[in-house]
Order: sequence, then C-alpha cells, then structure tokens
Amino acid sequence: MTGLPISVCIIAKNEEKHIEKCLKRLKLYHYEIVLADTGSTDATVEIASKYTDKIYHFDWINDFGAARNFAISKASNDWILSIDCDEYIETIDEELLSTLMQQKPDAAGQILIRNRFTQGGQSSIENIRVSRFFNRKYFHFVGAIHEQIEYIDATSDIQEIQDSSYCPKHVYPAPITVLHVGYDGSEDEMRIKCLRNIELLEKELENNGPDSYIYYQLGQSCMRLKNYSEAYKWFDLGLSMDVDPSQTYVQTMVESYGYCLLELKMNEEALQLLNIYDDFAVRADFVFLIGFIYMNNGLFDEAVGEFEKATTMKQFAVEGINSYRANYNIGVIYECTRHLEEAREYYRKCGNFEPALERLKEIG
Repeated sequence: MTGLPISVCIIAKNEEKHIEKCLKRLKLYHYEIVLADTGSTDATVEIASKYTDKIYHFDWINDFGAARNFAISKASNDWILSIDCDEYIETIDEELLSTLMQQKPDAAGQILIRNRFTQGGQSSIENIRVSRFFNRKYFHFVGAIHEQIEYIDATSDIQEIQDSSYCPKHVYPAPITVLHVGYDGSEDEMRIKCLRNIELLEKELENNGPDSYIYYQLGQSCMRLKNYSEAYKWFDLGLSMDVDPSQTYVQTMVESYGYCLLELKMNEEALQLLNIYDDFAVRADFVFLIGFIYMNNGLFDEAVGEFEKATTMKQFAVEGINSYRANYNIGVIYECTRHLEEAREYYRKCGNFEPALERLKEIG
C-alpha cells in the first residue's frame, strides 16, 4: 500500500525517548519520512534508521526554521507535514485530506495539536491548531525559535505577512490530530528547554525588533518557569502592540496575562480585563478566566454566572474548561459559602475529575 504523496519532515537531537513511538505511528500511513538530525549523541539516529533511510545531518546554528527548511529540501514530495519527535499521530482522515490537497494547494493546513500538560497536579490537555501541513512550492519556515510558515513570493525571497504572528492568510483545518507530550518531562528538562527558548527568543527580538508573537512566546516560557513577574512584563509588551483579537495566540496571551495577574495577587487589576470582554469572550477559556477573576475578588455570584456561561460554550482550548473544570469551581464556591447540597450537585457533574471526587468524600 502506498500513502498520499506526503513527506513528513522532522528535526531531532537526542530524542531516543520519543522517536520510536513517533515513527511507529507515522509508519502506518506509508508516507516518506525525512529526518534532519542536528547532532544526536544518543540512539536517535539508530532508532530512526529502522523506519527511514532519509536521515541527514544538519549543523546546528541556533535556528529551528533553518533546520526545518533543510529537512524540507531533502523531501521527495512537495506536500509537507512537519512534526516533532515528541508529537504522536492520533488520527488522519486521508480521504478528506486528499480532497483538500486538490482544492487548496496554496493554503496552509492547520493540524490539531493536543498539548498534554500538568496543572495543579492534574493532567490536562490544551487543543491548538498550528499551520504544519503545506505545499513547499508556496511556503517555507521563518524564525529561529517557535518558527512559523510564511508564504514564498515568486519574485522575491519572502512575501511579507500583515500581522506579526506569521500566520498565512489562507488556512483551513487539516484533518490531522497529534498528541504532544513534550511538557511531560522532568522539571529540570523543562527548565533547560525554557531557558534555551528564552535565549533564542531574546536574540530574535534583538535582530528583528518588537514583535507581539515573540513577546507572547517569551511570556509563555516564563510562565512555565513560574517566573510570573517576568511573564507579566512580556505579555504586557505584547498586548500593548496593535494585535488582532481573532488570532489564537492573542487570545491565549490575554488569558495567560490574566492568570499572571492572579498569581501576582493583582486581583483588582485583573478586573480590568472586563473592558475587553466583548472582544475575547468568544471561547470558554476567557469566560472561565473572568469567572476565576471574580472568584479571587470575592464576587461569587458573578463568578458562578461566568462559570455557568462557560459550560454552554462549544469553542475552547483547554479540555474541561467548558465542563468539569467550570462545574468544579462552582462547587468550590458553594462549599465555601456553606451551600453544601448545591456543592455536591456541581461536584457530581464533574464525573471522574479527581479533585471533585475528593471534595465529595470530604463533605459526604
């Protein structure tokens, strides 16, 4: 059986922990696999050689975009799926994908990435769509860190994109889902990765000037390090620029900014986000955040109203935000205000969400 004319391009360095599972999942689809190794000293290349003979060495120059473009240059097919070693294919609707390839050759396919992470001791999933499927005749990567695809102009090196997120103007949801497990590592691994990213992102700023997307990524890296004051600084800079509320990264930046304010005990300042409610209350995550801000300011009735609203919304990023997580917080409010029957009712709505089960045991 031969698959669609797709080359899956991957860059790797010391990824023996993830690469076998990544390539084993890919092999089911019979796509060409191209690996650019940037200097592994473990068994990465040896493991990869069981799944592909298209393995190339790329001298690392602190530029992820350059490494990805190198891998793309070695592909036999024009259609490219770019993933990382710690991303495992879950589903691909090949029939629909084939149709989209014919209908939208010069548009970018945004694959669904399910980011697994731990929050408050609980495993969580954040869903994001990222442009990772495209025809190399029209796109290439730009950016040394948190690289994005950008249009290639036929008459010049790069066709400028109007917003600073680098996102292509013409995109569609590609029927490809991957699970990203890169945030599952130890605290030391996460710290090393975040510090490396911060160094590269700050260099990007130095070389290219202010950019809201780079500010956003700097803030996210600082959040993962729990350096909330530094994250606040970067998010504040990003949001002070002329940003588009419809961009997913801008929505996430606003939400992260709000959680930073709460971590820094700037609860009253966080209420200022009500001024942009109409622009950002388009997905449950922002509405949930507002409920949490009300909760932290002791405005419990208002908080319940926002959490209830979140449960009615279909658009969300973090799983549970529009269901068991919102219901859990309503239960907490009712428990704290000694409305125990109501608290039990909402905890029961949370299903197998462990914190809710613990509270039910506690209050009986």
